[in-house]
Amino acid sequence: MADTGAQGLRAYGLIAGMWLRSSLAYPWSFWLTTAGNLVVTFLDFVVLAVMFTHVQRLGGWSLPEVAFLYGTSAICLGLADLTVGSLDQVGERVRDGSLDTVLLRPAPALAQLAADRMAPRRLGRVLQGAGVLAWSLVSLRIDWTWGRVAMVPLLVVAGTVIFGAVFVAAAGFQIVVPGAAEAQNALTFGGSTLLQYPPTVYGRDLVRGVLYGVPLGFANWVPAAYVLGRPLPEGLPGWLRFASPAVAALFAALAALCWRAGLRAYRSTGS
Repeated sequence: MADTGAQGLRAYGLIAGMWLRSSLAYPWSFWLTTAGNLVVTFLDFVVLAVMFTHVQRLGGWSLPEVAFLYGTSAICLGLADLTVGSLDQVGERVRDGSLDTVLLRPAPALAQLAADRMAPRRLGRVLQGAGVLAWSLVSLRIDWTWGRVAMVPLLVVAGTVIFGAVFVAAAGFQIVVPGAAEAQNALTFGGSTLLQYPPTVYGRDLVRGVLYGVPLGFANWVPAAYVLGRPLPEGLPGWLRFASPAVAALFAALAALCWRAGLRAYRSTGS
């Protein structure tokens, strides 16, 4: 198992490095697409800021507090999209038969597919989210403790793992249902947009689904409530405010099982 993991990391590093060098071979194209990605995603926050010109609070949350949710959500999704976002092409590979080529190579298929066509322009979303998060941290008046300071990077790591697990689980599902890419986008990009707003603006059933179904709420809402001194959504017990790393590890294990189940169910197109 350890050898397979090391082999997978090595294959991922080699393929990702190849695509990074390929992108940087045309520096102007790289910087322009990165800047374009940053500007487009920044417009999302501009819309949010304009909304606050008409209201003082949204669901009882101020603009800097919502900016904290927005920034952390954008960073977590951006990092997951950068590292394993290429898995959204698995369905297309099943349809055109190129998944067979991947499976024949002497390297883990997940590592190959995750690193394939890695696009560094996706850094634009991460940089934009980091800028919004920095502004919110400066604007908020938080009673900082060591626990709250440690929670911010912990939130980013756990949130990235949770979003990455969604990409992996959905890739396994796409092997069985190749046309399910849009469902994956609804969970990843749609889920990130949902987390940018406080849970108090949503209905109880939707919040419960985000907490107990696909646990995206633990990527952002739950740890953010601890940092911002807010009550946990849905009356969750206080000790769960530190549960994001455990939830991320459990969800990543479930995603790995989904991926393995998808591979076992795969039948070649014969092309």
